[in-house]
Amino acid sequence: MKELGRDLILFGDCRETLPLFDEPARMCVTSPPYYGLRDYGGEDDQVGLEETPEEYIENLVEVFSKVRDCLTDDGTLWLNIGDSYYNYRPGKGQALSKQTVANTNQDLPTRNPRRGNALEGLKEKDLIGIPWMLAFALRADGWYLRQDIIWHKPNPMPESVKDRCTKAHEYIFLLSKNNKYYYDNEAIKEPTVTKDNSIRARDITKLNNTPGRTKMSGLKTNNYDKRNKRSVWTVTTKPYKGAHFAVFPPDLIEPCILAGSEEGDLILDPFMGSGTTAMVAKTLGRDYIGCELHQEYGELIQKRINDIPIPEPTLFDT
Repeated sequence: MKELGRDLILFGDCRETLPLFDEPARMCVTSPPYYGLRDYGGEDDQVGLEETPEEYIENLVEVFSKVRDCLTDDGTLWLNIGDSYYNYRPGKGQALSKQTVANTNQDLPTRNPRRGNALEGLKEKDLIGIPWMLAFALRADGWYLRQDIIWHKPNPMPESVKDRCTKAHEYIFLLSKNNKYYYDNEAIKEPTVTKDNSIRARDITKLNNTPGRTKMSGLKTNNYDKRNKRSVWTVTTKPYKGAHFAVFPPDLIEPCILAGSEEGDLILDPFMGSGTTAMVAKTLGRDYIGCELHQEYGELIQKRINDIPIPEPTLFDT
């Protein structure tokens, strides 16, 4: 059988295409379709169109079980997932599909006529709790649940609500295949400003503004000026003109790839969407494999990868 190779996207249901990959990936970073997504056509059993949250979670557990089989022994899963509010109007003959909060990479939901009854235990306006339902289910299935990361959005999607706050965050869960896994904390360290350094910087500025004094240089940056990355990441959502839906922000998944892999490694995304994971992987010197249900996204994905700037070669005199 011919090897599939790298930098490859297989179109179709990822539950069927994931087992076809013949080389293990170092990590997976993805954002699956949200529960109650708008259906743009395709199979009735596609992820996101389930009748209940429990069925949705069950299908995702199946997907990520296959993802786990595609990872190296020290591999990790970085999973972005949004939550949902449940709306049901008795007597209308149908449940309204949920309001997705802080939607990342899917268009706004619409009515889902397949939901005919109120779900057990859920009341109108309840927050379903999809992210933690999924996290606990994956942990029960054998994944190591290592961390919840808060994606803070400075520009959240507007909401016409008056009885709660506007949602401005989502979750990224870090899960590992085994208790020991690859994680490069040095690659994603962030700048730190200590109280002493802040005072020193202000003092230097004050002295430099004193007439007759020789100007002093500012603070020198060294390894002591960085700290372990914190678990709240502030990343602005950015539209991509080539897509009719909001895309996975590259700045959100870049630290995931930097921490979870090395140059030359293989990165997996079973819900490739517009191809952000592939684009960022190639930009950072990694390769990618992935799956996507909608073949019509292929042209968009290829264009985003082709638009990656190629660095100028380094020339040496001989």
